[in-house]
Amino acid sequence: MNGVLARVRRSVSWRGRSASVRLGVAIVVLFLVGSLVSLVWTPYPPGALATGDFNAPPSGDHPFGTDAAGGDVFSQTLVATTTDVWITLAVVTLSLVVGTLWGSAIGFRGGWPDALTLRVLQVMNSFPSLLLAMLVISTLGRGLVNVILVVALIPLPDYIRLARAEVMTKKTWQFAEAARIIGRRPVGVLFRHLVPNSTRPLLTYAAVNGSWVVATVGALGFLGLGIQPGSAEWGSMIAGGQTGIVSGQWWISLFPGLGIFLLAWALHLIADGATDDDLVRRGY
Repeated sequence: MNGVLARVRRSVSWRGRSASVRLGVAIVVLFLVGSLVSLVWTPYPPGALATGDFNAPPSGDHPFGTDAAGGDVFSQTLVATTTDVWITLAVVTLSLVVGTLWGSAIGFRGGWPDALTLRVLQVMNSFPSLLLAMLVISTLGRGLVNVILVVALIPLPDYIRLARAEVMTKKTWQFAEAARIIGRRPVGVLFRHLVPNSTRPLLTYAAVNGSWVVATVGALGFLGLGIQPGSAEWGSMIAGGQTGIVSGQWWISLFPGLGIFLLAWALHLIADGATDDDLVRRGY
C-alpha cells in the first residue's frame, strides 16, 4: 500500500511540473540514453578512417556525413556525447557536494572560518572563469581528471555562498530551534535539518551551472585544452571541422555544436521551470 501511494505522489508531482521542466528532462534523458548506447554500439568505429567518401555530406549511410579522413561524424558525435554528458555530471556533482558542505558549515559556524572563506572566494572570483580554467589546465596538463577538477573549482564559490546564505537564514527558524530544544547536537541540527531544507535553490542553481559546464568544456576542447588529443569530444570536433565551414563542409562542426546547444538549453529549461514551480508553490 505504501508503495502504491508513493508512486501516486510521484505521478502527481511530475504532472504538476511546468512544461519547460518536462521538456528539459526529456532532452537530458535522450542524451543519457545516447551516451549509454554509444558504450555498446555505434554505426562505425568512432576512430575508423575511410568509412565512406571523404567530406561526404549527410546521407543514408552516414546521417551526419563524413569528415576529411572519411570518418563517420554520427559515430564520433555519439561517442562524444558520453564524454561531455558524464564530464558535466561529474563536475556539477562535485561542485554541488563540496560547495553545499563547505557553505553550510561556515554558515552554521560563523566566526573566522566564515570570514577567511569569504576572502578566498573574493580572490577566486577576481579572475575571469574561462581564463582561469585555461591557465590552470595549461599548468597541470590536459586530461579527463584535470578538466573535471578545474571546471568544478570555478563555480564552487557560488555554491558556497548560496549554501551559506540558506543556512544562515534558516538556522534561527522554528524547526531548527525545536531540534536544539529536544537535544539535537549541532552537527545533527546542521545535517539532519538545515541542509535538507536548503537544497532546493542549490539544485536549481546546479541545473544553471550545468549549462555553463557544457559550454566551458566545449570551449576548452575547441581551444585544444580539453581531454587527451584523439578522444571524441564535442569542442574538439568543432575545432577539427572549422576549416571546412568556408569550403562547404558545414556538417562536421554543426552536429557537435548542436549537441552543446541542446544540452545547455535543456538544463536552462529545467532550472527556469523549477524556479517558476517554486514561486507558484510559495504563492507568488
